[in-house]
Amino acid sequence: MSEEIRVMDAGTHLTISTAHRQLLFFQGDRSPRQFPVAVGKPSTPTPPGDYTIVNKIMNPGGMLGTRWMGLSIPNGVYGIHGTSNPASIGTYASAGCIRMYNHDVEQVFPLVVIGTPVHITGGPLSSNNPSTKPAAGDGGKTYTVQPGDTLWQISLRFGVSLDALIQANNLANPDILQSGQIINIP
Repeated sequence: MSEEIRVMDAGTHLTISTAHRQLLFFQGDRSPRQFPVAVGKPSTPTPPGDYTIVNKIMNPGGMLGTRWMGLSIPNGVYGIHGTSNPASIGTYASAGCIRMYNHDVEQVFPLVVIGTPVHITGGPLSSNNPSTKPAAGDGGKTYTVQPGDTLWQISLRFGVSLDALIQANNLANPDILQSGQIINIP
């Protein structure tokens, strides 16, 4: 059996949200593991689409950090890799690659084989769907933001779309949450 078939059978795949600068690692029936990433800056964006891992390199050196996983993106060399600039994680900073903290990419690297599917989503969040905003007094839940929480984590925890959370809370900048802030869960 080829490695690609084993990957598909196990359900291993990666999903990267450039809008939220997050990588989700899915393996079988387990809940996905979530990692913060840096993605392409506006002048050199990370291309959205469906790709696969085509090569892997340990200790590529320099700004690529401790691991490299090349992607099948045409017309360029793109990959998921560590970084020598950890302060860039969570930002739009790369030339199109996906940067991870070295300790995070070292966790994912041995679990990913050549042929692993990678789905990259792009574009801004849409906040023009009024049907996702709860009506006043609808009995929705609330959540108190804890240190280190992100809106993406809260959305996954409660099974609610990011757009719905943004609208329900009138968040001007969904990337900034304060510890102790009360979030309405629609």
